[in-house]
Amino acid sequence: MPNIKSAEKRVKVIETKTAQNKAIKSRISTFIKKFKTAVANKEVENAEKMYVEVVSLMDKAAVDNVIHKNSANRKKAHFTKMLDDLKKESK
Repeated sequence: MPNIKSAEKRVKVIETKTAQNKAIKSRISTFIKKFKTAVANKEVENAEKMYVEVVSLMDKAAVDNVIHKNSANRKKAHFTKMLDDLKKESK
């Protein structure tokens, strides 16, 4: 337990930010699962909608330092390739 008032405040702030970051990461994970499910079921339109949402969430999280920008870019590239391959298959 912290003895100094500023340290007590930091503990509260850290707990709040941790909860916010966890919620953001959870939302990203949910949309990633939906995107991968749409790709697996070969639903091109649904996958495109989920892709846009996933990329948007990842960009926002990277800007807020919830996830590292390189990690976000790597995952976006992976999802872009998945979507492109799905589009090529469906033609």
